[in-house]
Amino acid sequence: MIGIIMFIVALLMLLFGFPVAFTFGGVALIFGVLAEGPDMFAFMPFRIQSIMENVTMMAVPLFVFMGIILQKTRLAEQLLESMGKLFGGVRGGLAISTVLVGALLAASTGVVGASVVAMGLISLPVMLKYNYDKGLACGTICASGTLGQIIPPSIILIILGDVMGIPVGDLFQAAVMPGLILIGIYVVYILAYSFIKPEAAPAIPMESDETKREMYIKALKSIIPPLALILVVLGSIFAGIATPTESSALGGVGAVILSVLYRQFSWKMLYESSKETVKITAMVFAILLGATAFSMAFTYTGGDYIVEEVLSNLPGGATGFLILSMLAILILGFFIDFVEISFIIVPILYPVAEALGIAPVWFAILVAMNLQTSFLTPPFGFALFYLKGVAPPSVQTTDIYKGVMPFILMQAGVVISIMFFPEFYGLVD
Repeated sequence: MIGIIMFIVALLMLLFGFPVAFTFGGVALIFGVLAEGPDMFAFMPFRIQSIMENVTMMAVPLFVFMGIILQKTRLAEQLLESMGKLFGGVRGGLAISTVLVGALLAASTGVVGASVVAMGLISLPVMLKYNYDKGLACGTICASGTLGQIIPPSIILIILGDVMGIPVGDLFQAAVMPGLILIGIYVVYILAYSFIKPEAAPAIPMESDETKREMYIKALKSIIPPLALILVVLGSIFAGIATPTESSALGGVGAVILSVLYRQFSWKMLYESSKETVKITAMVFAILLGATAFSMAFTYTGGDYIVEEVLSNLPGGATGFLILSMLAILILGFFIDFVEISFIIVPILYPVAEALGIAPVWFAILVAMNLQTSFLTPPFGFALFYLKGVAPPSVQTTDIYKGVMPFILMQAGVVISIMFFPEFYGLVD
């Protein structure tokens, strides 16, 4: 039982706000020494070396670098301005343009915080200016910003691929359809909402024909460069030309080229982007080292056998396990980040899923979709905090909570559909 006690202690320390990497590493060291003695960590240097030599994980800093460069090129601003004008004449058009821009940002930057903040600063004031319902505006921005969790190239899919030993390219391909369906559901909901309550999402008066032509040209100029980058990065993976790690390098170079095209390039910008990339990558790898020590101590103390035995004997077999594990991840997502869940919880659950005959890619996509939902769930959803930080004073926290509820239900519906109809998504043979 020492492994289970260790797990509970680690979770409690996280809830009290202790740093994640040091919590996992410190708890593992204390309980590991108590249970097996210091010799248990004799192989830890070899584990650290294998992490540092992991080719798949090299994609993480490169995709982070790509995202930060694109964030600093004012890509989001130009996209939102152009798309807002393009769809403004449609009832609910500003909200629809926010969803589509969120999808493009997800596929090009994959940084949830950056997407939510950018759209909160640019799109939210415009929607409020045209008397959009506050809840609809806030919910749309938060939900669109979290698309970066599931739409490739997604950092969470790279981490899950490494943790579960699945080719990242397979996960990227499997995530495309659920991501597109989620976008489609969002758009349909906005159209239906604006049809039922026209005053909640009014149309913006259209400009003259000459202005419209200029508007279309400007929109194309804003959309084509990031779209081309997305096609190069994902196309090279799906066509088998490059591995995700190689394509992430292409993405990094492509992002720098785009910064030149947008006339945003400077050596200072490059230096700051590199420094931020190092900080984020160091955080991810520090958590990974702590999680490695934790999982080693958890395994040696027999915690994995207890968990596997309990979860394997749940009523309902594989279905019962999937329901319980998804609920557990959803609840944990209220309190701890997706990186910690991927490195600590998934390695405990995955062997049970494998023993129950659950397809690895199916399980990974379920986890990724679930972690995306956790970004939206009150009271601790990170996307809610990001938006509240940049929202005007007239937007209350209750407006944001109220606005995200329909989108949480839509995401939960997609997760449930993936759970019970994986054949539809091509996740099982």
